[in-house]
Amino acid sequence: MIVALGCNLAGAYTSREALLEAALVALPREGLDLVAVSNWWRSAAWPDPAGPEYLNGVAIVRTALSPREVLAALHRLEARFGRARGEANAARTLDLDLIAYGRAVLDDDLVVPHPRAHERLFVMGPLAEVASAWTHPVTGEPVTHLAATATIGRDARPAATA
Repeated sequence: MIVALGCNLAGAYTSREALLEAALVALPREGLDLVAVSNWWRSAAWPDPAGPEYLNGVAIVRTALSPREVLAALHRLEARFGRARGEANAARTLDLDLIAYGRAVLDDDLVVPHPRAHERLFVMGPLAEVASAWTHPVTGEPVTHLAATATIGRDARPAATA
């Protein structure tokens, strides 16, 4: 299972990196066991690049939870880290997205794989680091191709090279 993590506000933490690292530590407490974690990637705020820069990454996790239970756990964690849902694309302390749940394809009140993740370099780039053999469950396209052709967040780059 693939979870994307991101933030552009540090909230109560000393940095965005510290907040995201704390979120990684909290995932297993929700039944989401870490298998692999990408590097952090930086990108301009989207859709308004005047906002605070984002830090994003991807975690591969193992779980016995259903997709809906995973989504509920991710929402609990967001709230615990100070995320207030409201305006779309607003600055936030923590954004956790369920990108894929194995090869499952759901299209009802929960859409899996995430309907827009394949368009976002700040998701596909980190995913290519930790799961280079992954292919999109619907399109069959490899993550490396999706990263190369992503149209959103084209400025995304590993934070170490910023």
